[in-house]
Amino acid sequence: MAKKTTITVEGTEIRLLTDNQNDFISLTDLTQNFEGGAGLVEKWFRNRNTVEFLGMWEKIYNPHFNEAAFKEIASQAGLNTFMLSAKKWIERTGAVGITAKAGRGGGTFAHKDIALEFCTWLSPLFKLYVVREFDRLKHEEYEKLALEWNVKRTLAKINYRIHTEAVKMHLIPPRISNPKRAGIVYTSEADMLNIALFGFTAKQWQAMNPELKGNVRDYASTEQLLVLANLENLNAHFIKEGLSQDERLEKLNEVAIYQMGLLADPGVTKGLKQPDEPKKLNP
Repeated sequence: MAKKTTITVEGTEIRLLTDNQNDFISLTDLTQNFEGGAGLVEKWFRNRNTVEFLGMWEKIYNPHFNEAAFKEIASQAGLNTFMLSAKKWIERTGAVGITAKAGRGGGTFAHKDIALEFCTWLSPLFKLYVVREFDRLKHEEYEKLALEWNVKRTLAKINYRIHTEAVKMHLIPPRISNPKRAGIVYTSEADMLNIALFGFTAKQWQAMNPELKGNVRDYASTEQLLVLANLENLNAHFIKEGLSQDERLEKLNEVAIYQMGLLADPGVTKGLKQPDEPKKLNP
């Protein structure tokens, strides 16, 4: 689902949509303080240079672009009788750099590359203001993500230490001196937590995502890592109480479902999904 945000440029609120890391800016909103309003979008589409630019952009980024339809449109661009709307452009060429939505909250949106080209046509000075506000928004988003990542990693490290110490003290007999054998115990406990929260082991996740580097926890959400931190603390406590791994898995799975339900819908505790029977670990 596309993420919706807004920036304010010279008193004008401009909507942005971010979908799969691609930013789309409302061309309709960009015209608010210009004479001609939203009609300027269609006027811009009639420009021959616009058609050529849109075509070049689609050729680079859209493998399904209908070049034959584009050539036909380009041959007519600039004529007095030439008419082109965002909707017709999309329908005829299969363009992905422009979207047109009808109704409330709709309008014409364009990939930021195209939107900034439109801004140049409207006013070079206005374009500079848009670029400044867009860069500010992206900088704030980057800083927020960096902060979340640091918090996530710090939280994971602290609780990992607590968890591994509990495993070392209560599950690994003193006579085990081979680090590899001890590692088997640590891995088994880590995978139990993965199953309780994610529903699969680290090895299963890697098999499902061969193109990704790292492990499942590197791609977990902030909410998932927060719950994982709680599970690690609880598991350390359950280990000290002498509960078996099967008993701990069942309890931790229940906690994971409950806490993720709360984080997904704060304040609501009724009607949460009941846990399925937890998966068993291979002995």
